[in-house]
Amino acid sequence: MLDRLLLACGLVAGPLFTVAYLTEGALRAHYRPLRHPVSSLAIGDRGWVQTTNFIVAGLLSLAFAAGLWRAGPAHWGALLVGVWAIGMLSGGIFPTDPVSGYPPGTPDLLQDSTRQGVLHSLFSLVGFVALTAACFVFAGSGTPGWAIYSVASGVLFAATMALATAAFAQKESLVDLGGLIQRVSVTIGWAWLAVLAVHTMRG
Repeated sequence: MLDRLLLACGLVAGPLFTVAYLTEGALRAHYRPLRHPVSSLAIGDRGWVQTTNFIVAGLLSLAFAAGLWRAGPAHWGALLVGVWAIGMLSGGIFPTDPVSGYPPGTPDLLQDSTRQGVLHSLFSLVGFVALTAACFVFAGSGTPGWAIYSVASGVLFAATMALATAAFAQKESLVDLGGLIQRVSVTIGWAWLAVLAVHTMRG
Protein backbone atom coordinates (compact mmCIF):
# COMPACT_ATOMS: atom_id res chain seq x y z
CA MET A 1 0.00 0.00 0.00
CA LEU A 2 2.78 2.44 0.92
CA ASP A 3 4.69 1.62 -2.26
CA ARG A 4 1.68 2.38 -4.44
CA LEU A 5 1.00 5.62 -2.57
CA LEU A 6 4.60 6.77 -3.11
CA LEU A 7 4.48 5.83 -6.78
CA ALA A 8 1.16 7.66 -7.18
CA CYS A 9 2.96 10.85 -6.16
CA GLY A 10 4.78 10.66 -9.48
CA LEU A 11 1.46 10.43 -11.26
CA VAL A 12 -0.02 13.60 -9.75
CA ALA A 13 3.06 15.84 -9.38
CA GLY A 14 3.23 16.94 -13.01
CA PRO A 15 -0.46 17.69 -13.57
CA LEU A 16 -0.66 19.68 -10.31
CA PHE A 17 2.47 21.67 -11.19
CA THR A 18 1.21 22.34 -14.71
CA VAL A 19 -2.29 23.47 -13.71
CA ALA A 20 -0.82 25.77 -11.05
CA TYR A 21 1.67 27.56 -13.31
CA LEU A 22 -0.77 27.84 -16.22
CA THR A 23 -3.39 29.37 -13.94
CA GLU A 24 -0.96 31.76 -12.29
CA GLY A 25 0.53 32.77 -15.64
CA ALA A 26 -2.92 33.58 -17.01
CA LEU A 27 -3.72 35.78 -14.01
CA ARG A 28 -0.41 37.65 -13.81
CA ALA A 29 -0.36 41.14 -15.35
CA HIS A 30 2.36 41.78 -17.98
CA TYR A 31 3.42 38.12 -17.91
CA ARG A 32 3.70 36.59 -21.40
CA PRO A 33 3.63 32.77 -21.28
CA LEU A 34 5.04 32.44 -24.79
CA ARG A 35 8.10 34.53 -23.88
CA HIS A 36 8.70 34.26 -20.13
CA PRO A 37 9.91 31.23 -18.15
CA VAL A 38 7.80 29.46 -15.56
CA SER A 39 10.36 30.40 -12.89
CA SER A 40 9.64 34.10 -13.41
CA LEU A 41 6.28 33.57 -11.74
CA ALA A 42 8.17 33.27 -8.44
CA ILE A 43 9.16 36.96 -8.68
CA GLY A 44 7.05 39.72 -7.15
CA ASP A 45 4.26 40.03 -4.61
CA ARG A 46 2.48 36.91 -5.86
CA GLY A 47 5.70 34.97 -6.18
CA TRP A 48 4.75 32.81 -3.20
CA VAL A 49 2.25 30.96 -5.42
CA GLN A 50 4.90 29.61 -7.81
CA THR A 51 7.36 29.15 -4.94
CA THR A 52 4.81 26.90 -3.23
CA ASN A 53 4.21 25.15 -6.55
CA PHE A 54 7.92 24.33 -6.86
CA ILE A 55 8.12 23.03 -3.30
CA VAL A 56 4.99 20.86 -3.54
CA ALA A 57 6.14 19.39 -6.87
CA GLY A 58 9.59 18.77 -5.41
CA LEU A 59 8.22 16.98 -2.34
CA LEU A 60 5.89 14.84 -4.45
CA SER A 61 8.78 13.98 -6.78
CA LEU A 62 10.96 13.09 -3.81
CA ALA A 63 8.26 10.74 -2.51
CA PHE A 64 8.03 9.24 -6.00
CA ALA A 65 11.79 8.67 -6.04
CA ALA A 66 11.47 6.81 -2.73
CA GLY A 67 8.73 4.68 -4.26
CA LEU A 68 10.92 3.89 -7.27
CA TRP A 69 13.76 2.89 -4.95
CA ARG A 70 11.48 0.55 -2.99
CA ALA A 71 10.02 -0.94 -6.19
CA GLY A 72 13.56 -1.62 -7.35
CA PRO A 73 13.46 -1.55 -11.18
CA ALA A 74 16.54 0.71 -11.29
CA HIS A 75 18.10 2.16 -8.15
CA TRP A 76 20.30 4.53 -10.14
CA GLY A 77 17.20 5.79 -11.92
CA ALA A 78 15.45 6.35 -8.59
CA LEU A 79 18.42 8.41 -7.39
CA LEU A 80 18.31 10.50 -10.58
CA VAL A 81 14.60 11.21 -10.07
CA GLY A 82 15.53 12.23 -6.52
CA VAL A 83 18.05 14.72 -7.94
CA TRP A 84 15.32 16.09 -10.21
CA ALA A 85 13.15 16.52 -7.10
CA ILE A 86 15.91 18.44 -5.34
CA GLY A 87 16.18 20.68 -8.40
CA MET A 88 12.46 21.44 -8.12
CA LEU A 89 12.74 22.19 -4.40
CA SER A 90 15.69 24.48 -5.08
CA GLY A 91 13.60 26.33 -7.66
CA GLY A 92 11.36 27.34 -4.78
CA ILE A 93 14.17 28.12 -2.35
CA PHE A 94 16.24 30.21 -4.77
CA PRO A 95 14.13 32.52 -6.99
CA THR A 96 15.38 33.17 -10.50
CA ASP A 97 16.66 36.52 -11.73
CA PRO A 98 14.47 38.64 -14.02
CA VAL A 99 14.81 37.67 -17.67
CA SER A 100 13.30 38.62 -21.03
CA GLY A 101 11.87 41.85 -19.63
CA TYR A 102 9.82 40.40 -16.78
CA PRO A 103 8.96 41.90 -14.36
CA PRO A 104 8.33 45.12 -16.34
CA GLY A 105 11.17 47.59 -16.10
CA THR A 106 13.91 44.96 -15.87
CA PRO A 107 16.41 44.33 -18.68
CA ASP A 108 16.10 41.38 -21.04
CA LEU A 109 19.30 39.96 -19.54
CA LEU A 110 20.93 41.05 -16.26
CA GLN A 111 24.57 41.99 -16.57
CA ASP A 112 25.33 40.84 -13.03
CA SER A 113 23.48 37.77 -11.78
CA THR A 114 22.48 37.58 -8.13
CA ARG A 115 23.69 34.73 -5.94
CA GLN A 116 20.20 33.28 -5.64
CA GLY A 117 19.76 33.53 -9.41
CA VAL A 118 23.00 31.64 -10.01
CA LEU A 119 21.95 28.93 -7.54
CA HIS A 120 18.54 28.67 -9.20
CA SER A 121 20.15 28.16 -12.60
CA LEU A 122 22.73 25.70 -11.24
CA PHE A 123 20.25 23.47 -9.41
CA SER A 124 17.83 23.64 -12.34
CA LEU A 125 20.55 22.51 -14.75
CA VAL A 126 21.50 19.61 -12.48
CA GLY A 127 17.84 18.62 -12.23
CA PHE A 128 17.33 18.76 -16.00
CA VAL A 129 20.43 16.64 -16.64
CA ALA A 130 19.33 14.14 -13.99
CA LEU A 131 15.86 13.74 -15.52
CA THR A 132 17.37 13.27 -18.98
CA ALA A 133 19.69 10.58 -17.62
CA ALA A 134 16.80 8.90 -15.78
CA CYS A 135 14.94 8.48 -19.07
CA PHE A 136 17.87 6.49 -20.45
CA VAL A 137 18.42 4.47 -17.26
CA PHE A 138 14.78 3.38 -17.00
CA ALA A 139 14.66 2.59 -20.73
CA GLY A 140 16.20 -0.77 -19.88
CA SER A 141 13.46 -1.81 -17.47
CA GLY A 142 10.62 -2.79 -19.76
CA THR A 143 9.40 -3.66 -23.23
CA PRO A 144 10.97 -2.37 -26.48
CA GLY A 145 8.07 0.08 -26.77
CA TRP A 146 8.80 1.45 -23.33
CA ALA A 147 12.50 1.73 -24.18
CA ILE A 148 11.78 3.69 -27.36
CA TYR A 149 9.40 6.04 -25.52
CA SER A 150 11.90 6.63 -22.71
CA VAL A 151 14.83 7.32 -25.03
CA ALA A 152 12.72 9.60 -27.23
CA SER A 153 11.51 11.48 -24.12
CA GLY A 154 15.08 11.94 -22.90
CA VAL A 155 16.29 13.26 -26.26
CA LEU A 156 13.33 15.59 -26.77
CA PHE A 157 13.42 16.86 -23.19
CA ALA A 158 17.11 17.72 -23.44
CA ALA A 159 16.79 19.27 -26.90
CA THR A 160 13.84 21.50 -26.06
CA MET A 161 15.38 22.56 -22.76
CA ALA A 162 18.57 23.56 -24.61
CA LEU A 163 16.48 25.64 -27.03
CA ALA A 164 14.62 27.29 -24.13
CA THR A 165 17.94 28.11 -22.45
CA ALA A 166 19.16 29.74 -25.66
CA ALA A 167 15.93 31.74 -25.86
CA PHE A 168 16.32 33.06 -22.32
CA ALA A 169 19.91 33.98 -23.19
CA GLN A 170 18.25 36.28 -25.76
CA LYS A 171 18.93 34.39 -28.98
CA GLU A 172 16.99 36.63 -31.36
CA SER A 173 15.22 33.91 -33.34
CA LEU A 174 13.99 32.14 -30.19
CA VAL A 175 13.53 34.76 -27.48
CA ASP A 176 9.84 35.45 -28.13
CA LEU A 177 9.07 31.73 -27.94
CA GLY A 178 11.25 30.83 -24.95
CA GLY A 179 8.33 30.33 -22.59
CA LEU A 180 6.47 28.12 -25.07
CA ILE A 181 9.53 25.96 -25.75
CA GLN A 182 10.18 25.56 -22.03
CA ARG A 183 6.56 24.53 -21.45
CA VAL A 184 6.83 21.90 -24.17
CA SER A 185 10.01 20.62 -22.51
CA VAL A 186 8.65 20.37 -18.97
CA THR A 187 5.46 18.76 -20.30
CA ILE A 188 7.57 16.06 -21.96
CA GLY A 189 9.42 15.51 -18.68
CA TRP A 190 6.36 15.44 -16.44
CA ALA A 191 4.48 13.20 -18.87
CA TRP A 192 7.34 10.68 -18.86
CA LEU A 193 7.42 10.67 -15.06
CA ALA A 194 3.67 10.04 -14.91
CA VAL A 195 3.94 7.17 -17.40
CA LEU A 196 6.92 5.82 -15.41
CA ALA A 197 4.71 5.79 -12.31
CA VAL A 198 2.03 3.75 -14.11
CA HIS A 199 4.67 1.50 -15.70
CA THR A 200 6.24 0.76 -12.31
CA MET A 201 2.94 0.15 -10.54
CA ARG A 202 1.93 -2.35 -13.23
CA GLY A 203 5.31 -4.02 -13.00
